[in-house]
Amino acid sequence: MPFWLEIIINIAFSYIASVGFALTINVPHRALNLAGISGIVGWMVYWFAARAGMGRMLSNLMGAFIIGILGLIFARIKKCPVTVFNIPALVPLVPGVPAYQAVRALVNGEVFKGEAAILRVAIVTCAIALGILLSTMITEMFYRTKKFYKARKNKL
Repeated sequence: MPFWLEIIINIAFSYIASVGFALTINVPHRALNLAGISGIVGWMVYWFAARAGMGRMLSNLMGAFIIGILGLIFARIKKCPVTVFNIPALVPLVPGVPAYQAVRALVNGEVFKGEAAILRVAIVTCAIALGILLSTMITEMFYRTKKFYKARKNKL
């Protein structure tokens, strides 16, 4: 399959997944497109990082970080809560297949295989949470620094 076709397929399905989930959780219609765009960008960052050999954890961390930054930007633009954009955009990054494999292995009595899959799920989940946390912290630090220097400039 040509590389450009893989990119188009990934863009289409990440948008459909993000917007589809956004519709199920009743995201306002004015925010649907931006939630889908955030999902596309986050997934493509993950996909390119994974193809570059960065590993599952770092790829998910980078994708979640970008989703967090975009969610904060889009929330200011549309005057909506950040979770309206973050939650649907994170859906493509959720490790559904390893979670299914973990449960299936545990049900079949393959404890070692199930534990390994649970560990993969836990690592990916922690990377996603850390990416969102870092994006929020860095953005907050940026705006506080900007506010501090603006107040300092006005004081002089």
